Amino acid sequence: MAVFTDQQKIELLSDLVAIHSVNGNEVAVAQYLQKLLGQHDIQAELIPLSEGRTNLIAEIGQGSPVLGVSGHMDVVDPGDTTQWHSDPFKLTERNGRLYGRGANDMKSGLVALVVALIELHAAGQPQHGRIRLMATVGEEVGELGSAAFFDQGTMADVDALLIGEPTGYHIFYAHKGSMDIRLSSQGKAAHSSMPELGANAIDPLLAILNQANVAFRDSDRANELLGQLTFNTTVLHGGEQVNSIPATATAEMNVRTIPEFDNAAVIATLQNLVDQQNDQGAQVAMDVFMSQWPVEEPQDTPLSNLAASVGEPFAGEAIPKLALPAVTDASNLLKQKGHKFPFVVFGPGNESAHQIDEYVDRQMFLDFTTLYQKLFVAYLNREK
Repeated sequence: MAVFTDQQKIELLSDLVAIHSVNGNEVAVAQYLQKLLGQHDIQAELIPLSEGRTNLIAEIGQGSPVLGVSGHMDVVDPGDTTQWHSDPFKLTERNGRLYGRGANDMKSGLVALVVALIELHAAGQPQHGRIRLMATVGEEVGELGSAAFFDQGTMADVDALLIGEPTGYHIFYAHKGSMDIRLSSQGKAAHSSMPELGANAIDPLLAILNQANVAFRDSDRANELLGQLTFNTTVLHGGEQVNSIPATATAEMNVRTIPEFDNAAVIATLQNLVDQQNDQGAQVAMDVFMSQWPVEEPQDTPLSNLAASVGEPFAGEAIPKLALPAVTDASNLLKQKGHKFPFVVFGPGNESAHQIDEYVDRQMFLDFTTLYQKLFVAYLNREK
């Protein structure tokens, strides 16, 4: 049952793009969606996490199975807006494309999920099972919203999960994890002409980082889909002036993990290197300030197979199933689900996420509002 015209769907996306939910302020998006769902007799609950940051959960149907669907409400900073060809917070159509910050990543996917729920509910669907929408905060930095949903047990009874991140007509079922780690070194200041009176805070960090490069980059552990773990030092600070021994220094690293060399193994490896330096008199502390685990679920599941078959007429060709380079909220949502769980990342979009003149194809966005409805009902009805 069509509730919205194509133009009305685009207007919904325009409204969301106009909300400046840059790494925060998701509460305004959540309130907008709660009101919209409520106008169509779907109760949505707001779950405040901190000032300006509120998850949203809504559900239609009854009984089981439960199909979880998720999208995030935050966007990244548009950067130098003078480089954009139109206002990044005003959805602008040019040549069949809808431009705006978040139009691709991932407010188009979020709107498509919400439209699907509203139109299915209006049509009396699903008649078997439930669809649970989990709209998250903070996916772009820290994945705070999905962590909260996991901690609150929201995923406990979910039987399959779709995340509407921008994939276009590709299906992803696995991705690396991501870790952000900070090493802080405490030394003692001294004049550089008398270094024996101080302790150089940079030296133990250099030793640890050099050893870490060997430990991680020369590892023979690899994943058939995801390849090898990647380890990079991305931020390094130390010292105040060139003729003084630095009293403090910090290094920050990003690690992209795989199941064969997971987050726990990374922490253990680095902690061992830190302990070796501290045993020699250094004072180095390690802080893991983000830890998202790798995800690897089966390529062929009832959900992924249906997504491919339902999506093929829209794509006009067979839809491939691949491994995703980026991290998603699935890192948190799929904790404790094992490695046999039906899971896909599948949503309208392309590779323009986080870029100047980010856009989503107009027709693809509209197609997914229909595609999702067909997929959700087909999945829930498959065992009737």
